[in-house]
Amino acid sequence: MTFLKSVETCFYKYADFNGRASRSEFWWFYLFTILVWIVGFVINPVVELLFIIGLLLPYIAVTARRLHDIDKSGWLQLVGVIPLIGTIIMIIWCATEGTKKRNKYGPSIKLKK
Repeated sequence: MTFLKSVETCFYKYADFNGRASRSEFWWFYLFTILVWIVGFVINPVVELLFIIGLLLPYIAVTARRLHDIDKSGWLQLVGVIPLIGTIIMIIWCATEGTKKRNKYGPSIKLKK
């Protein structure tokens, strides 16, 4: 998935917590949120806060779908709240290749192509 297609998909499914998201979809959107955060930081702290609030729901949704791809509940992203260890666990989970078979969250992303 390309950068623009990923951002478009994440905004189209901004509150969709069902289904699965590929690694590329998640990581491209993560890069987009970092870039938007930097731009907001440069412009003004108030703009930065508005950007963060605006991207929070799509980010939570794509993270939940990413965890679904590895057959884990979206609620497990709360592990990321644990300082350092939680962040490391989330990075590992989000970088893990998804299951190639159908799971309870839907068919494999790889088989759709």
